[in-house]
Amino acid sequence: MARTTIHLMRHGEVHNPEGVLYGRLPGYHLSELGRQMADQVADVLSASGHDIAAVITSPLERARESGAPTAAAFGLTPTCDARLIEADNHFEGVPVNRDRMILARPEHWRYYLNPLRPSWGEPYTQLVSRMSDAVRAAIPQAEGREALLVSHQLPVWALRLRLEGRPLAHDPRRRQCALASLTSLTFDGRTLVGLSYWEPAGDLLRRAADMVPGTSAAAENLGGGRDGRGVPDQACERAAADCTSHDTEDA
Repeated sequence: MARTTIHLMRHGEVHNPEGVLYGRLPGYHLSELGRQMADQVADVLSASGHDIAAVITSPLERARESGAPTAAAFGLTPTCDARLIEADNHFEGVPVNRDRMILARPEHWRYYLNPLRPSWGEPYTQLVSRMSDAVRAAIPQAEGREALLVSHQLPVWALRLRLEGRPLAHDPRRRQCALASLTSLTFDGRTLVGLSYWEPAGDLLRRAADMVPGTSAAAENLGGGRDGRGVPDQACERAAADCTSHDTEDA
């Protein structure tokens, strides 16, 4: 069967001087550094022999802007898929990155009751379901080739956790999903046979000001290219062999 690779890209750095958790809010565009990250991803993909047949993005500005350079590099017209959008979150619009103590205010306490679901936002299982559907829809568009799907940190990370057979509830500081990183899924037909993680714009991460916690190079301020802790193919064997198969119960 034909091998198809779906690259799940997290958008580049966003211009966010107020430290707002922007979520699905409109009007948040890439910073100048974020544009450089997007350009570098396109340069790396085109220069290293990748065969991108489709660029599909979340409808949010930062995702569309992140996918545009790769689409241009491969002569493609990008499309949007709402299933790639950022997770819904109660704290959307709150400047939590400027003042973390905001999260301790009593009016927010009820949103911490169930961290396994989680109670402050879109259920992890719902994230996995829609991301799986988006990946499944992209495979025939890039049959035997590659597609770039531009999304956001939590949706990408939740899908990876499910594919690796790990619990969906997690510590956000332990996410491995840097700005402009690629989580690449390789399929033989419709069967997932490989999963890897890499950072084509890793050398730019040191300069990033708008970063969400995680164990990626962005959080560790290390930079770097393809990550040495990439996921081995055996991890896929512990997950559902077909990406279209996933649980529907809450974590």
